[in-house]
Amino acid sequence: MNMEYGKNENVVLDRARTFIYSSARLIDRMRFAYHFENGSKDDVLAVLSAYQNKDGGFGNALEPDMRCPQSQPVTTEMALGIMNEMESFDAEIMDGVIAYLKSISIPDGGLPRATTEVNDYPHAPWWTTEHDGVPSINPTGIIIGLLLRQKTRRDFIQDDWFQSHISFLWRSMANSLPGDYHDYLQWSEFLQNTPEQERAKTFAQILDDWLQGPGIIEKDPSAGGYSQKVLDYAPAPGSYASRFVTEEEIISHLNYVVESQQEDGGWAVSWPTVSQAVEQEWRGRITVDRLLTLRSYGRI
Repeated sequence: MNMEYGKNENVVLDRARTFIYSSARLIDRMRFAYHFENGSKDDVLAVLSAYQNKDGGFGNALEPDMRCPQSQPVTTEMALGIMNEMESFDAEIMDGVIAYLKSISIPDGGLPRATTEVNDYPHAPWWTTEHDGVPSINPTGIIIGLLLRQKTRRDFIQDDWFQSHISFLWRSMANSLPGDYHDYLQWSEFLQNTPEQERAKTFAQILDDWLQGPGIIEKDPSAGGYSQKVLDYAPAPGSYASRFVTEEEIISHLNYVVESQQEDGGWAVSWPTVSQAVEQEWRGRITVDRLLTLRSYGRI
């Protein structure tokens, strides 16, 4: 892909480095060091483990908009995502994760989006939870997809509790289309990792048709508000949704990402956060993510 360059790519990285070491959480400083300064993935995993609770799940605001210390499914999903990013699913961490997920599994399948414990602490309004034990495709799809992807622990794959989640996902996809970008992530992660690839083809076609619907992938790089744009759907070449965006659109959005870097070297958050501290925590994570996307397309 022949990319167009504007701002010097070394300046982008240098300014982002200053922001990361000035303002980001330790977990994101370690992520930056691993990806851009020959840092150790073991250091990332060591910091990540500090967010893990005795029940094996993750809490303690690893998901910055959810400030409760207790373990939450979405926060545990985020931890699995970081291990996937490192291409290293730590055995000790995974032992805890599997125990936690088994303990919160709903009998007919599916994991809850959140538990009512989240209500006792500051949190974004969309995390308010009225009832425990309500299954949701978000975060079940990504969690099950990543557990199918990883090779560290395989002994639970045929267990009833795990298979019930797989059945729940097939039912959910058969009964309704993705509701938003976050549902898309759940669908795509599961469909790409399920061993039932013949069965997955039918649902992949449904997902592909949905992705090509009007207004799903925001094509205007400068669109404001909480919108998911070309590089959210295609953060790297070969991403699931890459087939549905053009090279010109990718170039336009890459240019916009470079030009929208803030004066302090980080990138902005596009949604209201719980506090200024939470905003900074998210900005640290987003800044590493933006750098990874720019690097994947050869812009830094």
